[in-house]
Amino acid sequence: MSEYVVWFESLGMNDVERVGGKNASLGEMISNLSDAGVQVPGGFATTAQAYWDFLDESGLRPRIEAALEGLDIDDVQELARVGARIREMIIETPFPAPLHDAITTAWHQLVERARKTDLSVAVRSSATAEDLPDASFAGQQETFLNVRGLDDVMRTIRDVFASLFNDRAISYRVHHNFAHAKVALSAGIQEMARTDIGASGVMFTMDTESGFRDVVFVTASNGLGETVVQGSVNPDEFYVHKATLAAGRPAVLRRMLGEKAIKMVYDDDPSSDETVQIIENPEADRMRFCLTDEEVESLGRQAMTIEAHYGRPMDIEWGKDGETGRLYILQARPETVKSRDGGQSLQRYQLHERGQVMVEGRAIGQRIGAGRARVVDDLNDMHTVEAGDVLVTDMTDPDWEPIMKRASAIVTNRGGRTCHAAIIARELGIPAVVGTGNGTDRLHDGTEVTVSSAEGDTGYIYRGIQDFEIRNIELGNMPELPFKIMMNVGNPDRAFDFAQLPNAGVGLARLEFIINRMIGIHPRALLEYDQQSDDLKAVIDNQIAGYDDPVGFYVDKLAEGISTLAASFADQPVIVRMSDFKSNEYANLIGGEAYEPEEENPMIGFRGASRYISDDFRPCFELECRALRKVREEMGLTNVWIMIPFVRTPEEGRQVVDLLAQNGLEKGKDGLKVIMMCELPSNAVLADEFLEIFDGYSIGSNDLTQLTLGLDRDSGLIAHLFEERDPAVKALLHMAIQAANRAGKYVGICGQGPSDHPDLARWLMEEGIDSISLNPDSVVETWLYLGGETT
Repeated sequence: MSEYVVWFESLGMNDVERVGGKNASLGEMISNLSDAGVQVPGGFATTAQAYWDFLDESGLRPRIEAALEGLDIDDVQELARVGARIREMIIETPFPAPLHDAITTAWHQLVERARKTDLSVAVRSSATAEDLPDASFAGQQETFLNVRGLDDVMRTIRDVFASLFNDRAISYRVHHNFAHAKVALSAGIQEMARTDIGASGVMFTMDTESGFRDVVFVTASNGLGETVVQGSVNPDEFYVHKATLAAGRPAVLRRMLGEKAIKMVYDDDPSSDETVQIIENPEADRMRFCLTDEEVESLGRQAMTIEAHYGRPMDIEWGKDGETGRLYILQARPETVKSRDGGQSLQRYQLHERGQVMVEGRAIGQRIGAGRARVVDDLNDMHTVEAGDVLVTDMTDPDWEPIMKRASAIVTNRGGRTCHAAIIARELGIPAVVGTGNGTDRLHDGTEVTVSSAEGDTGYIYRGIQDFEIRNIELGNMPELPFKIMMNVGNPDRAFDFAQLPNAGVGLARLEFIINRMIGIHPRALLEYDQQSDDLKAVIDNQIAGYDDPVGFYVDKLAEGISTLAASFADQPVIVRMSDFKSNEYANLIGGEAYEPEEENPMIGFRGASRYISDDFRPCFELECRALRKVREEMGLTNVWIMIPFVRTPEEGRQVVDLLAQNGLEKGKDGLKVIMMCELPSNAVLADEFLEIFDGYSIGSNDLTQLTLGLDRDSGLIAHLFEERDPAVKALLHMAIQAANRAGKYVGICGQGPSDHPDLARWLMEEGIDSISLNPDSVVETWLYLGGETT
């Protein structure tokens, strides 16, 4: 007798031809990973043999083959007509008695196992060509949630079988050269966790944009996970650092609060034909993270266990049971886009001009595309999208794939970085900007636009066709150099990406960039939150949503930015410069005007070390110290060094070093190095004295040049006189480098000069500098130049 039903625990990855990739993977995890803490709801699967016997005994197989013969999948209307006819055939055909009896027996056993008379199950599709390493088949077939009762299970299994002939699935198989007649469908009947009153999402054991392997990327939203997969919500996002998690330390690097405007829940209305419904998510749930750090870390551990077992990056769906609080793994498949990158070359898209920003959202794909915006509200209008157009729509699902292939870029109102539009854009190798909120309103049909997802986490849609270039950077074997090349990385959004360039760490991480981009509020306004006006409190409350209190928000956000950089370059130094805003820049932060003096020349005013030791700013500086202690001591990322900017006198330097020690950041403790910016002429002239206080120098050639030549580098009137290679500047550089070498202490340079002038970089190398820190876009070219090779 043919085998028609098999329990998950009897399956493993060798059973793909028997029950498809998805069900085989569920069985593999239940069989092999349960003892390792991976929790997967149980159930059973129908076999491929059940599918084939159903088609043969009912006479469906030749009818389906005849319907597909000669089909032109590019004829969208004909594709829709043929697909609908095949699906109707399957849905209306009853199962043969042996298959019907096998499913009936298994269902009653599952009900008994679950000890629930009103058992709710998910009926999932699992194709025998699905989730293979070279084909994602993302969302090609259907999944049905909250299915109850034997009759509904029988009907839904036929719906699953029929979904093998969705328009998108037919088209996908043709494009990937999979023969229709060689792909079978298995249905997985899996007990449901009560994620409708909990949370769900998707996680990847790598960063989906850069391919960085050392993190787990988790997305989460309230309710059933289909809203995340489909892209109908902008979910919460988290990054977990694998090595820190394995060490048993706090490991959540970053948290981004999603909008989570809606959620999918069970529809228990007996008069309704639907099993699930979409409802508005309560504001209280929208304004807080739907997972705690402990839950995110628990998911991260399960993800790492799964990845280690499969030996490759994984794409995992998970759910949190709202009744028990348990975290379940619902599906796991190989990641099929970024994990195939060879790693020996990098492709970089660089925008040469930026027009008016029309809308922005989450960046997908690290690319740039341009064309006519084609706003499509309904699939019936898909014929309006021509090759090279920018597809603009509310959200996509697998039915949209035939037109997504024509687009040069994709823009959606809704969705996060693991939604359908994001997955398909990566697979197609085109840029996307998702979760714009109002892209379909702001972008008008037929308008020429440029879509850039190559500028960090935020993607921009610019008016008009902007000038950009695509550069292929071959990494290969970089030549040996007598010193180290580090990078200036201000934006944590790009850290995972930049870490893949050849480097010796981060020579300059600007804390003010993190404050401006991730916080946006003056620290005094947070420290004195109770004294702010009601209007300002409302603005602050919105900005700090998801965090416990205003001061905690400031410290945690600083720590997130620093730890992201530290984890990205975990085996190399990451030199974090304490905040170096000028008074006018601090005044531009939310609530800042009340706390900042008006200065005629802020560039040489209240900044750097003088600010830290002042009574007015010291409490703010101490918040920066708290963040650094959290990263170094709690998270264990001791590769972070501290750099102090704009130290005018040795006495100022001593006071700052003492203040750091008072805040738990003692020089030498756990290998902590405290260095200073050499950016004033006094720093070079008195280098020997300063180097008795600090562990080394990082030369800031921008300020050193302007203060040596007596010019304001922000003034366009004298900008032509700004020259880091001026003999006077080089004389001071020479003094600083030689003093550090005599003292046996670190000396590097993090100013703009070496990035702009490779000949200056060569001169510095010949002077005996320990490192130069370059802008990421000039690392490879400068490295090859210094190694005697041309780019």
